[in-house]
Amino acid sequence: MQQQPNNQLNIEISEEVAEGIYANLAIITHSHAEFVVDFVNVMPGTPKSKVKSRIILTPMHAKRFMKALTENIQRYEAANGPIQDMEQVEIPLNFGGPTAQA
Repeated sequence: MQQQPNNQLNIEISEEVAEGIYANLAIITHSHAEFVVDFVNVMPGTPKSKVKSRIILTPMHAKRFMKALTENIQRYEAANGPIQDMEQVEIPLNFGGPTAQA
């Protein structure tokens, strides 16, 4: 009897990557060949922010990522309740930083 090949994928992650990078803004651009997602950490009271991570995807992988994210959000909301949409959240103009003065 012949054994079937194991279809598992062995994925490794370094300690540095496993720590993750916090982002509270994603900027998405695209061309005919790729989608570029820049993840940014915008801090209150800071006039300048840097891209912390950039992910480049083919259109097919971008669509698969969107589907996977949608499915995971649905599972999360089924377990934890609806995630409040940003349009419903009032963010103060100073975003938690010092109040601007003229």
